[in-house]
Amino acid sequence: MEYCSNCFMPDTKPGVEINEDGLCQACVNYEKRKETNYDQRFKELEILANKYKTEDGYYDCIIPVSGGKDSHFQVYVMKELLGMNPLLVSVKDPFTKTRSGKHNIRNIKKSFGCDMISLEIDISLLRKMMKIAFEELGSPTWPIDRAIYVFPIKLAINMNIPFIIYGENVSWEYGGVLEEETYSAKEQINNDVAKKVDFSLWYNNGIKEKDMNSFIYPNEEEIEKVNLEPIYLSYFIPWDGFHNYKIAKKYGFKDLSNEWDRDGYIEDYDQIDSIGYLLNPWLKYPKYGFARATDVVGYWRRSGMITKKEGKKLIKENDHKLDQKIIDDFIDFTGYSYKEFWNIVDKFWNERIFKKENGIWSKREKYTLK
Repeated sequence: MEYCSNCFMPDTKPGVEINEDGLCQACVNYEKRKETNYDQRFKELEILANKYKTEDGYYDCIIPVSGGKDSHFQVYVMKELLGMNPLLVSVKDPFTKTRSGKHNIRNIKKSFGCDMISLEIDISLLRKMMKIAFEELGSPTWPIDRAIYVFPIKLAINMNIPFIIYGENVSWEYGGVLEEETYSAKEQINNDVAKKVDFSLWYNNGIKEKDMNSFIYPNEEEIEKVNLEPIYLSYFIPWDGFHNYKIAKKYGFKDLSNEWDRDGYIEDYDQIDSIGYLLNPWLKYPKYGFARATDVVGYWRRSGMITKKEGKKLIKENDHKLDQKIIDDFIDFTGYSYKEFWNIVDKFWNERIFKKENGIWSKREKYTLK
């Protein structure tokens, strides 16, 4: 296990490699921004937008949104800066919404004057699939994440709205399995956020094929038939979550300040929509030895917001923590007992990185961030 010398991301993250200078791909790619002409790229975005603008008032693009800071920023760019008429598309997750989350999903429609279509998957189906995903994959939100990728594409095909606006290319910005910087998001389904899963996993566990519509990605022929053009905004604009947050605040976005001080989190403005969903990002810790604090330290280190000393301290103090409210909300939805929950989590601890003593898992000394 090797850590990036700049942002402390370990090479256990799928797709991440540390180069001979001790840097991960995300840090290397960030430095390439200095050689990138973003003024020219934004002109390219304007040309694309003008290509798809409609004159009859019909929607001219689709923006998949959660209501978060980045969603607000995406709509701000397309509606306020480029004069588009977007249709917002969301997928509801079944967990308890924070007060800020409830406000933000309403606010994004109201502040920008946009219509929204939301998918709400059958709760009993979602509960069953999430339990299978938790027990077999250690990725309980797989059905939600998969639907977030599938639903906007299917809707774009059915409504003949070929222009789809995503935020960042997560593999390029943060390191991952897709290594090419491109404005096209056609390969996004392969970025390992909703990892590839043989659907026999679902069928062998009692899920019917007829119930899988929300999770079956359109084939290439369906996509090419309407000439879909999904893009990443992060290709055209230097992506910065904190900058997006500041823009979102100007349009009414609310963070979690005065609502919830989350164990394991070092900021209060990202991934704030719902509670139980946050188990999924924490599960990176037993599997790969890092969690959300490491992610955020990486963003802040690359943008120069904090020093290496400050980043290392934040990771050591926070990365391992799992807030009790997250566990409670996840259990409330899935119906597990606490014993059952922790027994399942127990299966996913990486014994190369962790050791178990007296029932407690801890990092082996050689894998501890020094």
